[in-house]
Amino acid sequence: MRALTYHGHHDVRIETVDDPTIQQPDDIIVKVTTAGICGADLHLYRGKNSPMKLGDILGQEFIGEVVETGPEVTSVRKGDRVVVPSVIACGRCFFCKRGQHAACETTAGRDGGQSDRHIPPRAALFGFGHAHGAIPGGHAEYVRVPHGNVGPRPILDSLTDEQAIFLGSSLPASYQAAVEAGIGPGHSVAIFGAGPVGLLAAACARMLGAEQIFVIDHHPYRLAFAEKHYDAHTINFDEVDAPEQEIISRTAGRRGVDTVIDAVGFEAKGSTLETVLSKIKLEPGSSIALRQCLAAVRRGGHVSISGAYWGTTSNVALTEAFDRGVTLTMGQAHVHPYLSELQEHIAKGALQPEKIISHGMSLEEAAAGYLIFDRKEEECRKVILRP
Repeated sequence: MRALTYHGHHDVRIETVDDPTIQQPDDIIVKVTTAGICGADLHLYRGKNSPMKLGDILGQEFIGEVVETGPEVTSVRKGDRVVVPSVIACGRCFFCKRGQHAACETTAGRDGGQSDRHIPPRAALFGFGHAHGAIPGGHAEYVRVPHGNVGPRPILDSLTDEQAIFLGSSLPASYQAAVEAGIGPGHSVAIFGAGPVGLLAAACARMLGAEQIFVIDHHPYRLAFAEKHYDAHTINFDEVDAPEQEIISRTAGRRGVDTVIDAVGFEAKGSTLETVLSKIKLEPGSSIALRQCLAAVRRGGHVSISGAYWGTTSNVALTEAFDRGVTLTMGQAHVHPYLSELQEHIAKGALQPEKIISHGMSLEEAAAGYLIFDRKEEECRKVILRP
C-alpha cells in the first residue's frame, strides 16, 4: 500500500509499504477514505515531542471502511463506515471504565510513559511515535486498528466524510476543552490560537451559548474566519502588546473572561529569549500563551488547556492563579465519550466543522499538504487527504 512515512525533521515521503494484517483477534483493518492533517502531526513534522523512527507512518485523524475483522470483533462489521479515535484504549482498565480513555494504562506498552516511569503510561496514539505505542497512523491506504470493539464507531449516514473526519481528534479536543470549562449561556470566552482546534473551540463555545468570544492569533486570515463564522472579537497579538489587557478592558467590570481555552500549547510564538532558549534546548517551549491565559481569566474562572505542553514550562504565574482561585483543566482528548453526541450535533447542524477545511489533496500530495499547513501558506486552515 501507499503511506506517508517519516524521514526526519520536515521530511515526510509517500512510499510503498507492506499492507497491515490482523495481529490480534480483536483487530480490524480499515480502508482509509479520508484523513486529516492535525496540529499534533506538525509537532512530529517539526521534530518535537514523540521519538520517531525512519519509516514510521504518520496520521492520527482518519475515517474509512472496515474491510477485515478479527474473530473476536462484534461491534463493527465488514463494510461499516467508521470513525477511529486517535486514542487507542482497551475499554477495560481503571481509566477506561471512568471514561478517561486517553489515560488507558494498557495500550502504550512498557515504554509509553513520558515522565514518571513508576506509573503506567498513557494511551497509545495512532501515528505518534514510539513513546505512544508505535502504532502506524492513518495517512495511508489501510490501517490496522487494535481493540476493534472499543474504538471504531459507525458514522451516521447523514454525515459526509468532510464532516466526519473531525470526529477522531480535532473536534473532541475542542469540545472537551469547552465542556470541561463549563461554558454555558451568557459566558465570556477567550481562545488563544486560531488553528483547527481553536476555531472548532469557538464553534463549540458558540453552540454551548457563549455570549462573548475572543479569538487571539497572529494570522489575519484565520482571525477573519473566526470573526465571520463565529462572530468572535479578534485580537492580533502582533499588533497588540498585551492581548490579555485588551481582553480585560472589553469585559464587564474589567474582571476578565469566565473561561480561557489555550489551543496553542508549547509551540506558541514566545519572546525572543524563549525562542533562543528553545533552540538551544534549555527551554522546551514557550509558556507565553499559558501566561496570557492566566492573566485574562477572571477570579474564580477556568483555564482549559487543549494545546500540548512538553517537558517543563517556566515563568508561569501560579501565585497569581492561586490568589484568584483559577481552575485549570488539561490533557489529551478522551475522544470516545464524545463521539455519539458530536455526531448528533453535526447532524442537527449545530456544529459545522467542515467549514474550516481549506485544502483537499490526494494522499500522494500529502508531503505538500504538510508543508503548506506548516508554513500557513495559501491561507491554510485544514488539509484533508484522500487515498
